[in-house]
Amino acid sequence: MTAQIIIMAVCLLMSAYFSATETAFSTLSKTKLKTMIEKGNKRASLALRLSENYDRLLSTILIGNNLVNILLSSIATVFVITLCVKAKDQTFADSYSTLISTAAVTVIVLIFGEITPKSIAKNRPEGFAMFSAPIMQFLVWILIPFSALFSLWTRLVAKIFRVKADSKMSQEELLMLVEEVQEEGTIDDEEGDLLRNAINFTELKAEDILTHRVDLEGFSLDTPMEEIGERFEESRFSRLLVYEDSIDKIVGVLNQKDVFTARGLTDKPLEDIMTPPLYIHKGERIDDLLRDLQTNKCHLAVVLDEYGGTLGIVTMEDILEELVGDIWDEHDEVVEDYKEIAENTFRIDCGGSLADFCEFFDLEIESDAITINGWIMEALDKIPACGDRFSFENLDVTVTETDFHRVSTIQVVRLEPDEDEEEESKKSKRDKDTDDEDDDRDGKKKKDKASV
Repeated sequence: MTAQIIIMAVCLLMSAYFSATETAFSTLSKTKLKTMIEKGNKRASLALRLSENYDRLLSTILIGNNLVNILLSSIATVFVITLCVKAKDQTFADSYSTLISTAAVTVIVLIFGEITPKSIAKNRPEGFAMFSAPIMQFLVWILIPFSALFSLWTRLVAKIFRVKADSKMSQEELLMLVEEVQEEGTIDDEEGDLLRNAINFTELKAEDILTHRVDLEGFSLDTPMEEIGERFEESRFSRLLVYEDSIDKIVGVLNQKDVFTARGLTDKPLEDIMTPPLYIHKGERIDDLLRDLQTNKCHLAVVLDEYGGTLGIVTMEDILEELVGDIWDEHDEVVEDYKEIAENTFRIDCGGSLADFCEFFDLEIESDAITINGWIMEALDKIPACGDRFSFENLDVTVTETDFHRVSTIQVVRLEPDEDEEEESKKSKRDKDTDDEDDDRDGKKKKDKASV
């Protein structure tokens, strides 16, 4: 009997080992292992090799775990029968020994062979994986024939039921992973923002980041060179658009360095120094656009609408800003989109995104507009003018500046809830609750009368 107890203890220990190993290898971080490998950790290298062939490793773990659990259950049954025989109760041994041993083994294995070791391994998966790696490597070699057989069976089942492995991580899962890593302190806020921008990068289209046609700077094809030079000095842009007849027919892009030379303005014809523009559709993804700009050696692309007219332009800088944030140079005028000018009072640039506006004030606005300007025009239901005012939820919005039928800036006052209104709301709620209770009591009385 002593030998049986020892064998059962060893089986339980091995069951715990296999369960912990399964959890460790399924939850470990390969990135952490690679970091340890760079520092010369050989155990980490072995654990990484095993994890890269997880199917074979899992087959070995399951074979070993089932073998020790079956062996533990069998020996436990024999052990209980032996105890009953020694107690000279053969009838009890025949009737209940199997039931008792099965129940006892199930509880013991569940607590000490599954839940406890898996909980421990989950807290330090890399450490336990490195600890168990040499033993698992030895068992993998021994059980290669069985693992190969089970692997073939798995492939056959997958082929019959047409099961395809989906190991790709969705965009939402990636964003959640970045959020978790940032909360753990592995990366800081700036690194987290950069990773999120990179993940969302492929979802953006040209229409999401373009500079609209009303904000474009350009000149006609027949403009004198002196006037072109003045336009460059006034605008401070390094490139200007060249159009024929109207902005809807852009025929070239002129670089400032091609206009000014050491002797002053160039004497070359405009057609010889301007470069042809790259035309794109508004629905083109910006990652594809970035490759097109690099291939064509262009700095900007002209975005066309569904009628073939000019919708706006997208520059290389616009695309890069979606990754790294705003890029300012010495000629840029720093403008604060949201500036608090008094307590709960803000001056807001209306060229900004409506989504950012909603996030800033914690609002939910149902609108087809993309910019704040578009939403204000929808709310006013007319061409905005200075002084126009409206309220939305807890915001009081006033148009403070316009530019040719467009709203440039607004003043937003965030209103605090009035104490009297708040008290009236609470009183109304209490009255409603009281009425509901009276109705319930009346209904109960009617029911009691009906019962009588």
